[in-house]
Amino acid sequence: MRVLVTGASGRVGRAVVDSLIAAGVPVRALTRRPEAAALPANVEVVTGDLTVPESLDAALRDVGAVFLVWTVPLASAPAVVERLAARARRVVFLSSPHQTPHPFFQQPNPMAVLHADIERLIAATGLESTIIRPGMFASNALFWWAPAIRADGVVQWPYGAAETAPVDDRDVAAVAARTLYEDGHAGGDYVLTGPESLSQAEQVGIIGDVTGRRIRFEELTPDEFRSETAGTWPRPVVDMLLDAWGAAMGRPAYVTATVSDILGSARPFRQWVADHATAFTEGAGLGLGGRPVFDDETGEVVPMATSKQWVVDTLRHLGFTQAAEDALRELPEEIDAEQLREFGDRHGIGSNMLTDRMGGSP
Repeated sequence: MRVLVTGASGRVGRAVVDSLIAAGVPVRALTRRPEAAALPANVEVVTGDLTVPESLDAALRDVGAVFLVWTVPLASAPAVVERLAARARRVVFLSSPHQTPHPFFQQPNPMAVLHADIERLIAATGLESTIIRPGMFASNALFWWAPAIRADGVVQWPYGAAETAPVDDRDVAAVAARTLYEDGHAGGDYVLTGPESLSQAEQVGIIGDVTGRRIRFEELTPDEFRSETAGTWPRPVVDMLLDAWGAAMGRPAYVTATVSDILGSARPFRQWVADHATAFTEGAGLGLGGRPVFDDETGEVVPMATSKQWVVDTLRHLGFTQAAEDALRELPEEIDAEQLREFGDRHGIGSNMLTDRMGGSP
């Protein structure tokens, strides 16, 4: 059975491709930019865009299952899901734990609303489906703490005592791959977490233990965190995270055994850190607030933005849908830092929002 993987060169999607190949499953990868996908030679790469439903028709030919990752506005979802139902037998959707009865996952979250809408569309078709709901990704440690650890070993962060159960991206991908090619997962609704509940301060401590570096955790108040991220993080994202961490205080994280049940074991956070230790000791591309950022298509750390399409994808990822459409109309194909600053200022995004993601700001 051939599997179509959307988001095939993103972090989870690329790992799903690798897991499917290892299992001997034929893979077709959907990407907006085939020339940048850098996928294995035995993967059939096709061009397609979830915002243009008709662009999926060729990609869906002779496909039995689809791995669906949704990072674009909802408008095109009904037509996309209708096409999936007409041409595929099974869909596995990468969603979020918005139904999980734990305060950490019950805070207002625009992405959770989007995911719920798409889940309803899938359910209405009668498609054989499985919903994958990863909790907090272990790789968030790269975005949040790696630059500070590399710089001076001082992590300033709020709610150090808030506990989460970081799940390894590779485990999420491996579970998704199994549900794509194995029977017995129809109707599955899988919340995926790491195997242990760890406070944020404990996670930073583990990074220090594994890398052999002395790292100091300094507690920020919520207001201090808002000030530190002002102009570089979208305020709704900051408020969402603060609400979630605050709600999690005083209780262990929500932990499931689903990864172990399906794969036989789950990687602990310490193993994830060991496998990514150099990211905390060597230079990398920087993102919001000096944090590393991954290109949504290539899955690699981005050293700088060079194309209009990269900027458009970044804006969509951050939730600036209208600004993304304006970028398509207004920006040249090749963009420098000054052009990005001017564009950001015109659209009220913040002068550092895009240039920080280029890796050019400290």
